Amino acid sequence: MQTPPETPPSPARQANNPLHGITLKAIVEALHAHYGWEELARLVPIRCFQSQPSVNSSLKFLRQTPWAREKVESLYLFMLREQRRKKITP
Repeated sequence: MQTPPETPPSPARQANNPLHGITLKAIVEALHAHYGWEELARLVPIRCFQSQPSVNSSLKFLRQTPWAREKVESLYLFMLREQRRKKITP
Protein backbone atom coordinates (compact mmCIF):
# COMPACT_ATOMS: atom_id res chain seq x y z
CA MET A 1 0.00 0.00 0.00
CA GLN A 2 1.40 3.37 -1.01
CA THR A 3 1.28 6.31 1.30
CA PRO A 4 -0.17 9.47 -0.17
CA PRO A 5 2.38 12.16 -0.95
CA GLU A 6 2.72 14.78 1.70
CA THR A 7 1.22 18.11 0.88
CA PRO A 8 3.76 20.90 0.87
CA PRO A 9 3.51 23.28 3.79
CA SER A 10 1.34 26.25 3.10
CA PRO A 11 3.22 29.49 2.60
CA ALA A 12 3.58 31.51 5.75
CA ARG A 13 1.21 34.39 6.08
CA GLN A 14 2.90 37.67 5.40
CA ALA A 15 0.86 39.94 7.59
CA ASN A 16 3.91 42.07 8.41
CA ASN A 17 5.00 42.47 4.79
CA PRO A 18 3.48 45.69 3.41
CA LEU A 19 4.39 44.66 -0.15
CA HIS A 20 2.50 41.36 0.02
CA GLY A 21 -0.25 41.29 -2.59
CA ILE A 22 0.88 44.48 -4.34
CA THR A 23 2.05 44.07 -7.91
CA LEU A 24 5.18 45.73 -9.24
CA LYS A 25 2.98 47.51 -11.77
CA ALA A 26 0.88 49.02 -8.97
CA ILE A 27 4.06 50.16 -7.20
CA VAL A 28 5.49 51.85 -10.32
CA GLU A 29 2.15 53.50 -11.14
CA ALA A 30 1.76 54.81 -7.58
CA LEU A 31 5.31 56.20 -7.56
CA HIS A 32 4.78 57.83 -10.95
CA ALA A 33 1.50 59.38 -9.80
CA HIS A 34 3.08 60.67 -6.58
CA TYR A 35 6.49 61.86 -7.80
CA GLY A 36 6.34 62.05 -11.61
CA TRP A 37 9.08 60.66 -13.87
CA GLU A 38 11.53 63.51 -13.35
CA GLU A 39 11.56 63.28 -9.55
CA LEU A 40 11.48 59.48 -9.69
CA ALA A 41 14.58 59.53 -11.91
CA ARG A 42 16.31 61.78 -9.38
CA LEU A 43 15.40 59.57 -6.42
CA VAL A 44 16.20 56.29 -8.17
CA PRO A 45 18.71 57.14 -10.92
CA ILE A 46 18.11 54.34 -13.40
CA ARG A 47 17.79 54.79 -17.14
CA CYS A 48 14.25 53.43 -17.42
CA PHE A 49 13.11 56.45 -15.36
CA GLN A 50 15.41 58.95 -17.11
CA SER A 51 15.19 58.24 -20.84
CA GLN A 52 11.75 57.95 -22.42
CA PRO A 53 10.17 56.56 -19.25
CA SER A 54 7.05 54.43 -19.33
CA VAL A 55 5.44 51.95 -16.98
CA ASN A 56 6.06 49.05 -19.37
CA SER A 57 9.76 49.76 -19.92
CA SER A 58 10.22 50.23 -16.18
CA LEU A 59 8.51 46.93 -15.40
CA LYS A 60 10.65 45.07 -17.92
CA PHE A 61 13.86 46.47 -16.41
CA LEU A 62 12.83 46.08 -12.77
CA ARG A 63 11.76 42.46 -13.23
CA GLN A 64 15.23 41.65 -14.57
CA THR A 65 17.26 43.73 -12.12
CA PRO A 66 16.85 42.79 -8.45
CA TRP A 67 18.93 45.66 -7.02
CA ALA A 68 16.85 48.26 -8.89
CA ARG A 69 13.61 46.60 -7.84
CA GLU A 70 14.72 46.74 -4.20
CA LYS A 71 15.39 50.47 -4.50
CA VAL A 72 11.97 51.07 -6.06
CA GLU A 73 10.22 48.97 -3.40
CA SER A 74 12.09 50.86 -0.67
CA LEU A 75 11.01 54.19 -2.15
CA TYR A 76 7.42 52.93 -2.30
CA LEU A 77 7.51 51.98 1.39
CA PHE A 78 9.02 55.39 2.22
CA MET A 79 6.20 57.08 0.25
CA LEU A 80 3.57 55.10 2.18
CA ARG A 81 5.15 56.05 5.53
CA GLU A 82 5.22 59.71 4.53
CA GLN A 83 1.57 59.59 3.43
CA ARG A 84 0.55 57.97 6.74
CA ARG A 85 2.56 60.53 8.68
CA LYS A 86 0.83 63.41 6.88
CA LYS A 87 -2.61 61.95 7.65
CA ILE A 88 -1.79 61.70 11.36
CA THR A 89 -0.22 65.15 11.70
CA PRO A 90 -2.72 68.01 11.30
